[in-house]
Amino acid sequence: PVQFLSYLGGVVKVEETDLKPRMGFLYPIHTRNISVFINATREQDSGQYMCTVNVVNDILDKNVGIINLTVLVPPAAPTCQLHGNAVVGANVTLSCSSKKGKPSPMYQWQREPPTLQVFFPPAQDRARGTLKLTNLSLEMSGVYVCRAENQAGSKNCSIVLEV
Repeated sequence: PVQFLSYLGGVVKVEETDLKPRMGFLYPIHTRNISVFINATREQDSGQYMCTVNVVNDILDKNVGIINLTVLVPPAAPTCQLHGNAVVGANVTLSCSSKKGKPSPMYQWQREPPTLQVFFPPAQDRARGTLKLTNLSLEMSGVYVCRAENQAGSKNCSIVLEV
């Protein structure tokens, strides 16, 4: 464990870490609320944090609090790709992937108007970001949009399919 913040003998001390300019006590210590804040959170701030209170002449051992922090990260703009030859009667796969996101993004494909179409399994794999289009016809031409989404946000990419 690494100590980030302490209060001893009336002095608040913030250790030299990347958290130093972003962390502190939320309230003055005399309020007896020792909540802390972390500003401008980053993915690497995720982890287990422990608070230890040592009171002079206190013989109780219930002086440790532990909390797990998970910093959510919205998906990065995904990349859309076409795999296969878009000719009548053929099969193609559209793929969508985002390089960032915590938790890992789920993907949703849809065909844009004027012929709006939403896809479901087994044609669409939401975890992998793939959409399998089989037995292509001219009417299947259009703009296909993929949405990468998690609890922290979403981003889109699109691809034009010309059969």
